[in-house]
Amino acid sequence: MWIISLPWWEFILRGVIVYFFLIVLLRLTGKRQIGQMAPFDLVLLLVLSNAVQNAMNGGDNSVTAGVVSAVTLVGVNWLVGLITYKSKGMETLVEGRPEVLIHNGKLFEQTLKHTKITHHELMTALRAAGCATVEDVHAAMLETDGSISVIPRREASDG
Repeated sequence: MWIISLPWWEFILRGVIVYFFLIVLLRLTGKRQIGQMAPFDLVLLLVLSNAVQNAMNGGDNSVTAGVVSAVTLVGVNWLVGLITYKSKGMETLVEGRPEVLIHNGKLFEQTLKHTKITHHELMTALRAAGCATVEDVHAAMLETDGSISVIPRREASDG
């Protein structure tokens, strides 16, 4: 139960490799996948975690191996958070940048296609912000967390 079958450093190395592999894989799938998880997205993440489990523990099911792997993942996650906090370049690399979906009532269709946001999803976000049409929007952004933020246009009488 406590005896590990591989050297402790191998669990750390395996954890770091799998962590960064998953960051790259999830980053390539786009912001929307992370911020707006549908039930099938959750299932994918659960199955994905099961798929990489053996890659991290090398077939060792001891408590010690699990603890070393868990501490490694939490530590690497903390380190990546610290690095992205201190470096704008790393933040952009790991988290991406917000993308403009609408500006001054003009919809950017190409950005919708690129980000795989449907018109229905966009219109849902607009309605939640009190905008009935695209023309009512000053700006709509796909944020790095996958959410859509909307800034309505000001009425002409407002200033």
